Amino acid sequence: MDQSQQSSPQNSTSTQSQGAGQLLDQAKKWVNQGNVSDLLGQLPNSVKDLGTKATTGYNKLSTTQKVVGGAAIALGVGLLFTNRKKSKGNKKANTLQELLLFVNDRIEGYKKAADESQDTELTGYYKQLVSQSQRFANELNNHLRQQGGEREDGTTVKGKIYRRFMEATSAVTGHSEKTILATNIHGEMWALKAYKEALSDSSLTGQLRQEVERQHTQSQATYDKLKRLAEKQS
Repeated sequence: MDQSQQSSPQNSTSTQSQGAGQLLDQAKKWVNQGNVSDLLGQLPNSVKDLGTKATTGYNKLSTTQKVVGGAAIALGVGLLFTNRKKSKGNKKANTLQELLLFVNDRIEGYKKAADESQDTELTGYYKQLVSQSQRFANELNNHLRQQGGEREDGTTVKGKIYRRFMEATSAVTGHSEKTILATNIHGEMWALKAYKEALSDSSLTGQLRQEVERQHTQSQATYDKLKRLAEKQS
């Protein structure tokens, strides 16, 4: 391969740092403007309805917490798939790698939910979803290895920042079951979008496509159940 076509690790790191810097700069502007209603208004619908404590208690957060929260919002629901260094494998391997990042987000999200929930029944359900997500990841990683790719255990930058933002929110609202469910609903929505994006890749065929379709179906069922559980909390 021509050396001019090779990606420099230093250039990649520099690009990521610049992106993170721009994200935090935008968040700081929101914080400095102090427009809390506009800031919170940009949250996804599934986490908007966390009660008035989120607004009245906003000023209790540290500047760092506000900036991290602002950064999560700055990422936006529309910026679902971040630019990552692609695998040297084929298109199929790249699609699997992207999907696995969101499946791994799912694992971390439900682990956190199981730790925070005080409801025995919900805690048990979240633990089941952790196990389910781990099975999903193992299946996809098996297919990834068959495509010449390396095991993917990473998570998305968006997922990391979003979890930090929800930690800041919980500092104000408390770890209510309603808040936890709202967070899980939004996380499952990300997973569904990731599965749909993967299924739009025509290179996924045969047993691999069947596996992704199966996981997508189960993710949709989880999303629907979480919505029903949230309605009971209202």
